[in-house]
Amino acid sequence: MKIAIIGASGYAGGELIRLLVHHPTAEVVCATSRKLAGTPLDQIHPHLKGFTDLKFENPATDAIDADVAFLAVPHTAAMTYAGSLLSRGIRVVDLSADYRLPKDVYEKTYGVTHSDYFPAPYGIPELHRRECINAKFVANPGCFPTGATLAAAPLAKYAHTVIYDSKTGVSGAGDNPSATTHYPNVGDNVGPYKLTTHRHLAEMKQEIAFLKSKAKVYFTPHLVPVNRGILTTAHILLSEPMEQKEVENLYRDFYRDEYFVRYQKPLLAAVRGSNFCDIMVESEGLRVVAISAIDNLVKGASGQAIQNMNLMCGLKENDGLTAAGMLP
Repeated sequence: MKIAIIGASGYAGGELIRLLVHHPTAEVVCATSRKLAGTPLDQIHPHLKGFTDLKFENPATDAIDADVAFLAVPHTAAMTYAGSLLSRGIRVVDLSADYRLPKDVYEKTYGVTHSDYFPAPYGIPELHRRECINAKFVANPGCFPTGATLAAAPLAKYAHTVIYDSKTGVSGAGDNPSATTHYPNVGDNVGPYKLTTHRHLAEMKQEIAFLKSKAKVYFTPHLVPVNRGILTTAHILLSEPMEQKEVENLYRDFYRDEYFVRYQKPLLAAVRGSNFCDIMVESEGLRVVAISAIDNLVKGASGQAIQNMNLMCGLKENDGLTAAGMLP
């Protein structure tokens, strides 16, 4: 199965290649970059030396020959590729935000006009597996909404309010240097940002509603001095009290058949480099604290994208994704 990665020079693109070189069926045959055409991949992704001899290229969209294309490009860029690739029978997984939300919500949230909108499955397989199976196109969720939604999903319909507090590693900001991600500003430091206005809140609200909940949803992220990972604390305020054993059983039952969701104490290092989401809960009656840990570049991006590809193509859902986390 031939794979093209559109926008392969960034962290998400590099992670797609790292994971796909171990996939039993997929072969990356095209990795694009407008600025780096002709450059060997391993000059930008040195950890891939010996695993691929590909060079970046910059083909016209109609010249891309693949069975599946991953769009690892920023929002507004993905919409310029999606329709053309689909029209040629290429399945697409979009890692940008362009197709995660209804058109009006997207345009309000991102402040842009969508030029080629169509509805698409929202790719958290644990909640939307049926829509993703055999799909031609899947919108890969944002990193924060993935960890947050998985933390709250089993209790969503019992809640009147959900408050998400997330701690994220610096790689979530991408590979373009900035004052925010400059080492002296990040190291030995923790800081909140976009306290009430983060764009991913729209996805979180969408998924809580999908879970048949009318709960109000709030979200504040914090930047912490680690490379990878998101630790999310969900404060779930219930309409009626639930005791610890009842809540714990609810979570264990909800995720019983989910390969990538593990009920255990969440630690960033335990999921680092893996597609797993670790979750635990503790109840004090009317408030349940649910905590999740994911790798923002894997379950929060490229790993989940491959999980969706597997579903789209009739493969085992965990193909290429069975590696353990890198603790310590």
